[in-house]
Amino acid sequence: MFKVYCVEDDESIRQLIVYALENGGFESEGFEDGDEFFSRLSSSIPDLIILDIMLPGDDGLKILEKLKSNSTLKDIPVIMLTAKTSEYDKVKGLDMGADDYISKPFGVMELISRVKAVLRRTNTSSSSNILTLNDISINYEKRTITSDGKTINLTYKEFELLYLLLKNQDIVLTREMLMDQVWGFDFEGETRTVDVHIATLRQKLGEQGQLIQTIRNVGYKVGNIS
Repeated sequence: MFKVYCVEDDESIRQLIVYALENGGFESEGFEDGDEFFSRLSSSIPDLIILDIMLPGDDGLKILEKLKSNSTLKDIPVIMLTAKTSEYDKVKGLDMGADDYISKPFGVMELISRVKAVLRRTNTSSSSNILTLNDISINYEKRTITSDGKTINLTYKEFELLYLLLKNQDIVLTREMLMDQVWGFDFEGETRTVDVHIATLRQKLGEQGQLIQTIRNVGYKVGNIS
């Protein structure tokens, strides 16, 4: 059974989420603030975290930053939850490593659906943990990448983007598909985020960066150059 933690200072919303998750077949616990949450993490790590942005003490973005900077916790998928509607908050949370974003008010069925979708995306089968192409090798389980025999340091989103492309070698993936699979939601009008990450990936991969091919007006694919 998957375990989901919810960090939400509004008691009624927190109880609703925990109740909905438990009725949806998950084990769930709720926490009022970051201190209580991190105290629990010291003894038990969940499969997914639902994290409100507006919290007393450290806000959700600060908590997210702490999670992603911790080698033990950085790969736990996170869904951000907030009443804020500005695009800035969405982009900032997602670029910091959040896997999805839900705005209040939300429907219980939508919440459960999003949780299941994120868990499907982030629970990769061991049979496809290691992928290679030319002189690029990526180990999903160990979160390591080598290019031309050198270890490459990538951000969380860069890693996920490259892994998705390598898993679909010679298949053209649209910008919208990449946004949905890597960032976890359709963010219309912001597909340039993909272009920026692709440019950074090419630079970090050196000569192997040319294996990431632009398909004009469509998206990207990886494959050996003819």
